Amino acid sequence: MSVWRTKSIEASLADSLEKGHSLKRTLGTWDLMIMGVAVAVGAGIFSVGAKAAGSYAGPSVTLAFLLAAITCALAIMCYAEFASAVPVAGSAYTFTYATLGELLAWIIGWDLILEMLTAAAVIAKYWGIYLSEVFELWNWDVPATISVFGLQVSWGAFVIVAIFTTLLVLGTKLSARVASIFTILKVAIVLFVIVVGAFFINPKNYTPFIPEAVPSTGGDGDVWMQSLFSFMTGAQPAQYGLFGLLAGASLVFFAFIGFDVVATSAEEVKNPQKTLPRGIFAGLAIVTVLYLGVSLVLTGMVPYTVLADDPNASLATAFISVGAGWAAQVISVGILVGLTTVIMVLLLGLSRVLFAMSRDGLLPRGLSVTSSKRGTPARVQIISGAAVALIAGFTDVGVLEEMINIGTLSAFVLVSIAVVVLRKKRPDLPRAFKVPFSPYLPILSAVLCFWLMLNLTTLTWVRFAVWLAIGIAVYFLYGRRHSVVGIEAKRVFDDTLREELIAEERAALSK
Repeated sequence: MSVWRTKSIEASLADSLEKGHSLKRTLGTWDLMIMGVAVAVGAGIFSVGAKAAGSYAGPSVTLAFLLAAITCALAIMCYAEFASAVPVAGSAYTFTYATLGELLAWIIGWDLILEMLTAAAVIAKYWGIYLSEVFELWNWDVPATISVFGLQVSWGAFVIVAIFTTLLVLGTKLSARVASIFTILKVAIVLFVIVVGAFFINPKNYTPFIPEAVPSTGGDGDVWMQSLFSFMTGAQPAQYGLFGLLAGASLVFFAFIGFDVVATSAEEVKNPQKTLPRGIFAGLAIVTVLYLGVSLVLTGMVPYTVLADDPNASLATAFISVGAGWAAQVISVGILVGLTTVIMVLLLGLSRVLFAMSRDGLLPRGLSVTSSKRGTPARVQIISGAAVALIAGFTDVGVLEEMINIGTLSAFVLVSIAVVVLRKKRPDLPRAFKVPFSPYLPILSAVLCFWLMLNLTTLTWVRFAVWLAIGIAVYFLYGRRHSVVGIEAKRVFDDTLREELIAEERAALSK
């Protein structure tokens, strides 16, 4: 049985109607737009721009955000075309299965599990930390951790994961409504920060817009912490100038990660051919405007050198520098609210990828059973929530942060390539949305995303290789033998062989 076997589009669509293994279509354009904003606008909007401006791009960090948004838009166009043609759960995993074969589909599904599991755990952990900071603002002495059998447990992470796991089991539409409330609140906080910050802008701080390049210091001697590109080429890390701007774009790109998660909900969307592209692009447009606004205010309030001098620089740093320290309190609340909805969307995405892989037999089929009343995969949702809570509650998640990025980007690369492959294999397939200028834009998307992968640290690549090795072992030990597509192919092969043997026997008897 070949590891390159593919699953037909028709089979994927038929599976979405299978009784006891199907999801309920309840989401509209508004829900998807809110979901995109919910997952992309987190704590990063208050911190990643400051780090990129201070260490890499200076005031031109605004251009870095714009370049990152364009790169993200290219990848999201590929997701939108696939999702409108194959509106079933699984996102990049399902798209790859239909075009590049089962092994690559398993690898990308395994990568998506890595991305969403680690992202949800990291953010749940930080949610608990920021909750304690908000308590401090009100002079409430509530510790971030509690001792359980001698172990320090982040209780906040357990609470928030438990709440959203319960909501997602009760229904995707209910969860989307709760997310809408939090998302509107955090967008209002971001707009408030932008408006207030605008009063402190000094136009002189925008000059020079692209600072002159300077030799980068520190970090280059550690082979594990330098980028894979620097390790392979011996190139000196860039600071400021054009290459600093590009390095800044690589950093801030990760502020846009999360829109691929929206595509995992395709099977729960009403009229997905039109609704999915509209919802995804509307969300991306809102997020881009918010990030550009924050970056313009940030670099206009203080010189970029002030941000460079503070290793923990954030938007709060700029407000404190201009004597508006009270705004830091608003930002702390904004971060807490921002992280809340990110956790929910990641828990949703993780369970839907596991659901799709389980329904295909690559993971135990029992995980993909759905509730007859609510149409949600309760089993896999509870397992996902428990795994995230345990990792967030008991481990140091800091080492996992870059693993989120490499898992996402690897999915972006394969989906971009898969769009071109599907255009060649199935030109007849109805597509409500098509990536313009194909194959050039999808190829450009794949190249840009791979470039960003090369800018991740060598240690991240080593950890990624170990994760892939474990995944491939699981596939050959379990997934390949239990694959629904493989079992069906074997049955057809056996039936064909039997018919051929019978025909040969009849021919021999007739002689």
